[in-house]
Amino acid sequence: MCLSAAFSSLKSSNLISWKKTGRLQQTLAGCIELTGKTLHSGKVSTVKIWPGFAGEGRHFEFRSKLIPASIDFAQESPLCTTLCKDGYKIRTVEHLLSALEAKGVDNCKIQIEGLDSEESEVEVPIFDGSASTWVEAIEQVGRKESLDRCGNNAEKLAPYMNEPLHVSRNDSFIVAFPSPKVRITCGIDFPKVPAIGCQWFSSAAFHDSYEKQIACSRTFCIYEEVEHMCSAGLIKGGSLDNAIVCSASKGWLNPPLHFRDEPCRHKVLDIIGDLSLFARSGSQGFPVAHVVSFKGGHALNADFVRRLSGII
Repeated sequence: MCLSAAFSSLKSSNLISWKKTGRLQQTLAGCIELTGKTLHSGKVSTVKIWPGFAGEGRHFEFRSKLIPASIDFAQESPLCTTLCKDGYKIRTVEHLLSALEAKGVDNCKIQIEGLDSEESEVEVPIFDGSASTWVEAIEQVGRKESLDRCGNNAEKLAPYMNEPLHVSRNDSFIVAFPSPKVRITCGIDFPKVPAIGCQWFSSAAFHDSYEKQIACSRTFCIYEEVEHMCSAGLIKGGSLDNAIVCSASKGWLNPPLHFRDEPCRHKVLDIIGDLSLFARSGSQGFPVAHVVSFKGGHALNADFVRRLSGII
């Protein structure tokens, strides 16, 4: 597939305009292979990330099935983002996609497999609960210019907001305002957990400062909710090694935190991963806008991308 066909899907609208970034599409300079324990199933999986062709974007390969990292295949699931196609599911993709989007890996093939060759569902490893392991692997292997199957490079485009977009569920919301640069502002509120409480974090960091400000922020949970999550079949692989855990009465059970507002920063990490599902044809997925989120989560993030895509 050459680029004229690939870019035919990038059509501007009243809501967004696709504009040149002044950069060429990138891919990995080599292969990344990592194995680790997963958060929700508790099983072990292996991920291999291969360089991709310009204009083809990011896609997963599981049981020889290709599943694009696109909102078209996102399925609502508790406490993670899941991609599903033809009955095959890949869970907890958000940290990996966050790292790929923020580090500018626009095109790649992500092969994933578990130990059970019969299962139709697999999960991305959790590592320490942050995106640091993925960022370090990307930095180690490096990036290079993507070429399409005809040998041509490709200009990287980005979606610029033309007007505000707002999505809400109960008292949670995410809104994007037109802006010449990417900015993310995130708020969380846990009034019954004083050690977390109400936090706000705002950063223009997306490419340059992502590694230091956002990527190392780990997933978190409330200790009093652990039993309920376990009974729901979740966090079977959860431990104090892959999450920061906070008790309503005792505070943080496994300090120190990387940042005072680490929970809020981790939400930003998730937002970048989830909004990357708007990417297509090797373009930037995260909109060039000031994105403001309050008490958001994966389901709300997915609703926002669907609205951005015109699906809802």
